[in-house]
Amino acid sequence: MLVALAAGTVAPGAAAATPTSPAAVSPESTTTGTSSSSSASANPATSADSPAVTSIPPPGARDPLAGLQEPGDAVVLSDETTVTRWAHPIAVHPVRNAPKDAARVVARLRMHTEDARPEVYLVLSATLDAAGNPWLRVRVPTRPNGLTGWVPADRLDRLQVVRTQLTIDRTARTATLRRDGRPVWASPVGVGRPATPTPRGSFYVRERLPGGGGAYGPWAFGTSSYSALSDWPGGGVVGIHGTDQPGLIPGAPSHGCVRVPNAAILRLAKLMPIGTPVVVR
Repeated sequence: MLVALAAGTVAPGAAAATPTSPAAVSPESTTTGTSSSSSASANPATSADSPAVTSIPPPGARDPLAGLQEPGDAVVLSDETTVTRWAHPIAVHPVRNAPKDAARVVARLRMHTEDARPEVYLVLSATLDAAGNPWLRVRVPTRPNGLTGWVPADRLDRLQVVRTQLTIDRTARTATLRRDGRPVWASPVGVGRPATPTPRGSFYVRERLPGGGGAYGPWAFGTSSYSALSDWPGGGVVGIHGTDQPGLIPGAPSHGCVRVPNAAILRLAKLMPIGTPVVVR
């Protein structure tokens, strides 16, 4: 589980963008509920008021919200496979279960991660409310795992784009990074013990942290997933990190984190930017 690690250089994709209209897009860096993979329809933060969404703007679209013209119009912003958009928040704000001010509050945007890095929200889709104001549906890094909700578009900073996806197979004990759908990295991994399993579901990379050696190896990635151990230092964030016990990989030695051989995590650090979707099966 991630704990606060020494500060260091954050790789491309981690720095906050200059505040601007959420319709603007920053291209991807060239460096390139209870835990489950529950769908939006089963998610407590998605209600019958959620609009149907269609299409997805390409990564280079300057204004991915340009297609929203009338109240009720909607657009998919991320497929979480080859095109994924994310943003930093610009203010603490309620996250609601439908795109309207009267909807129930299910969480709140926060400015920083547990490790004091700028918080990150993966943006799934957008719609216009009855007054013509744009709202964004986001994945929320909180307990329970899998929570999504809606925030006004002007509460998030410029949308960033990534084209990578990390999949983790708990049974095979392997991890694979894809870019544009093609594998670019793979490694055996260590996953959670039976009593503290690595949560299944759809998550994303929120932070990149120099590991400083030792138990976390040279690099650690903080994700939006949380372990069953809520009293763990740092709140039980599930991390992907190096190790000082390579002999336990592949295996199931952890409290929920994903352990990667140090040589492999060094390669992954050159390829996996902030905002990368993480699918745990």
